[in-house]
Amino acid sequence: MLDALEMALWQRDRDEHPHVRGELTHHSDAGSQYTSFKPAGHLDAAGIAASIGSGGDAYDNALTESTIGLFKTGLIKPQRPWKTLSQVELATAEWIDRYCHRRLHGETGHVPPVEFETNYYLTTTKPQVTTTN
Repeated sequence: MLDALEMALWQRDRDEHPHVRGELTHHSDAGSQYTSFKPAGHLDAAGIAASIGSGGDAYDNALTESTIGLFKTGLIKPQRPWKTLSQVELATAEWIDRYCHRRLHGETGHVPPVEFETNYYLTTTKPQVTTTN
């Protein structure tokens, strides 16, 4: 989880929208990998608000489960059998890059998600999240 968080922050820097303390929220379920002291401390140190869903609430994970389904259907299942973990890791990185940077999405005016987010922040002047220290 910490590696994924660091990669997300790096990606924001690369996309010229660097992380600003108090601006981001990390959504997760109540699994122990998200509620342990290490991830919570890392989020707090970075100024990222933690949002943990209630136990047994299927709506908390709906977006994640939908994305995982697209990932499995669009990449993992059609290309099996995978020979090495490295093949899966590289294909996953390429899939995520396309999903976030090149995929046109009807709900965002047929622009890629990262472009939509950039345009959003260009027109938004107030912080979206506040954290307490």
